[in-house]
Formats: sequence, C-alpha cells, structure tokens
Amino acid sequence: MSATSVKVWKPIPFDFQMVVIDELSSFKNHQTKRFKSLMKVRPKAKRIVGLTGTPSSNGLMDLYAEFRLLDMGERLGRFIGQFRNTYFQPDKRNGMIVYSYKPLPGAEDAIYEKISDITISMKAADHLHMPKLIMNEYYVEMSSEEKKKYMELKKELILELPDSEITAANAASLSNKLSQMSNAAIYDDNKNIIPIHDRKLDALEDIIEAANGKPILVAYWFKHDLERIKERLYKLHIPFSTLDKSDSIRKWNNGELPVALIHPASAGHGLNLQSGGSCLVWFGLTWSLELYQQTNARLWRQGQKSNTVVIQHIVTKDTIDERIMKALKDKDETQTALMEAVKAEIAREEYA
Repeated sequence: MSATSVKVWKPIPFDFQMVVIDELSSFKNHQTKRFKSLMKVRPKAKRIVGLTGTPSSNGLMDLYAEFRLLDMGERLGRFIGQFRNTYFQPDKRNGMIVYSYKPLPGAEDAIYEKISDITISMKAADHLHMPKLIMNEYYVEMSSEEKKKYMELKKELILELPDSEITAANAASLSNKLSQMSNAAIYDDNKNIIPIHDRKLDALEDIIEAANGKPILVAYWFKHDLERIKERLYKLHIPFSTLDKSDSIRKWNNGELPVALIHPASAGHGLNLQSGGSCLVWFGLTWSLELYQQTNARLWRQGQKSNTVVIQHIVTKDTIDERIMKALKDKDETQTALMEAVKAEIAREEYA
C-alpha cells in the first residue's frame, strides 16, 4: 500500500516593519475579509501609511474602518457602534431597522479635528500641471407614453407590458429598474431585454458626430447598454472596442480607436488611458462616487496630451438620472470638505 503525501499549507510570517496601503478606500468596509485579515497582523507593523484619492466616497462613515487600520481605533474609536453613536444619528429607517445614518450637528468638524494630526491632503490640481476639466450634461427626454410607463413602475413597483411583466421587489431593485428605463431599455422578469426608447443612443451619435473624428471614451453601466451601443456603432460603421484587454487598451492609447467602451467597475485604479483621448461620455450613470471619480481620472490626469478634458453626461430629464447626478455632487461636496480640512499648505518659493 503506497503512502499518500499530504501538502500542509503554512502561512507566510508577517515581519514587515512598515506597511503602505495603496487605495486605502478598498478597506472602508470593516466587515470584509481583507479588512479583518489586515487587522490581525496590524499590531506587528510599527508604521502604516494609507493612500487614497477617495477617502469618503459614500460619506463620513467610510472613515471608521480606514482609520481603524491606521491608528488601531485611537481617534475614531475601536468599535463601529461607538463611532456611530458619537458622530451620527439614524436617518432612513423602518421601525427598529436603520438603513442609513447622517452626521450630528458639528460632527463633520469634530471628525476632521480628530484625524487632522495624521492626515494630509495634496490634490493633483494644486501641485501638478493638470488639463482644464469641463463637465456638462446632455439632456434627453422621454415621450409622454414612455414617461407614463416610467411613472407606473415607480408608483406600483410593477409594469405590465404586452408580452412581459417587470416587477421591482424593493427600493434597491426599483432604483435599478428605473435606471435601466432612463437608459432606454429594461430587463423583464425573464431576463429578456425590452427596448423603451433610443434617445440616449441618438444623443451619443450626435456627440460622436460633433467630435469630428476625435476619440470618444464611453462609460456604460448595464449589459444591455453595451449591446445597444455596439449595435448602433455597427450601423454607423464606426470602429470601436471594449477596453477589457491589454490589446484594446494599447490600441486606444495609440489613437487607433475612434470609440472605446468601458465599464466603471473595470476602469480600475491606475489604468492609464490619457494618451488615447480627452473626451468621456457617461451613457449610464453610477451611484458610486468612487467609481465615478476613478473613471473620470482615466483621462483627467497628469500626462494628458490635450489642454482640456471634456466629460459629458447623457441625462434623461425627470428621471432617476437627475437624482444620481445630484447625489454624486452632494457626495463630492462632503469628500471635498474633508480634503480641504486636512489640506497640505506648502510654501512655494519662486526663484528668478
């Protein structure tokens, strides 16, 4: 009888004196495995540095886990409950179930003061030569019949169509469905794509035509967005590619693609696309400020060849698109306030 060999997994000993966390915001959830794993070895590191451009993309609550890693809970508390009770109060709730929290009066300044001694903010725009950033909205509008269907789903959580039915089980599902309708198509309960209108596709075609050959990067959100955009580009005989492989990224940066399609979740931290173009079009919007800003930063960054970066948002009037745009601006204001509160003031000397 032959002996059976057994491989024993041995953990690599953690003997690092210093840890640098690139994209600290990826540790903003204290319940994730990555956070818990790092916390286990955190006491062994004598020094730790966290780097991020989006420290509070979803609000000040994001800061708890990030600073728990940095100072072991010295400034904002060792427990999430302690942090919530000190600086927040329940906002949206259903009975005893709390869905969100909002800062107590004066909480923002108190948090900024607590973390100011170990936090420093240096914006690229303040210290590097950055291209001018122009952001605008291209509004489209549903027909009265299309708007009626939109409102029916919003109010009744169910939409009856001639050959199918669409239901939204909860608020999150409803938000998702309304975003789909704003983008002009929706999945029914059987995962079939039901077209609603072509307004956004027409707007995208106008933007591409107005660019007069200038490369366009298009951000989409739903899979049916991608399929319908590709179908329209095929009809227009416009070469394009999705930026999901190194070869397509190389072609974009070499100026070989008039149109490139990208999903915000794959836009990635550190992905360099600035060599291929300076115009980004948001066909479908995201609630995530972090994904939104990181996608914009693929073009608006140091090394951009153009003096101006243009970011267009195709927005369907009187729909959830407008709420998403407002939410992104509000979140950005909160994050900007934090960045300004801990901004580095560096004296510059000019020599003749």
